[in-house]
Amino acid sequence: MTRGWAVLGSMVFFLIAPTTLAGLVPWGISQWRLQAPFFDLQPVRWFGVVLVLLGLPVLVETFIRFALQGRGTPAPVAPPQHLVISGPNRYVRNPIYLALVAIVLGQGLVLGNASLLVYGALLWIGFHLFVLAYEEPTLRGTFGAEYDTYCANVSRWLPRLPGSTTASS
Repeated sequence: MTRGWAVLGSMVFFLIAPTTLAGLVPWGISQWRLQAPFFDLQPVRWFGVVLVLLGLPVLVETFIRFALQGRGTPAPVAPPQHLVISGPNRYVRNPIYLALVAIVLGQGLVLGNASLLVYGALLWIGFHLFVLAYEEPTLRGTFGAEYDTYCANVSRWLPRLPGSTTASS
């Protein structure tokens, strides 16, 4: 896939998937109505803001890397031609999924909406099952030993701490 098509495909997929999962669905659940903060603690809202502000740039940067370095998209119908192991992917194998969950959980904390927290947990479970059942076997089949080496050094869900050299799933 050419770089131009990869960028266009990633932009379209971004508008479909992340916008729906972290925008339209949370809006449908909450109407973005502010409720009392959890445990009546305002700092909980600020923690939510931090989660959203950490998730957004990771999400955008990873999509860009898939297009420019991977020459593909995060969408299974137009996967990258090259394994993306830089940027956020050098710390954790699934930064897009983690970013989306952080954004949803952050919205739940900001809004004081328990239903959004439940949705965020269900979203993570769905991502985990997808990764185990489809994504990892597909990447292993496509990239072979390169992907195995990557998996041996980068954790699936917990970001690698600076200075660590190996990871566990």
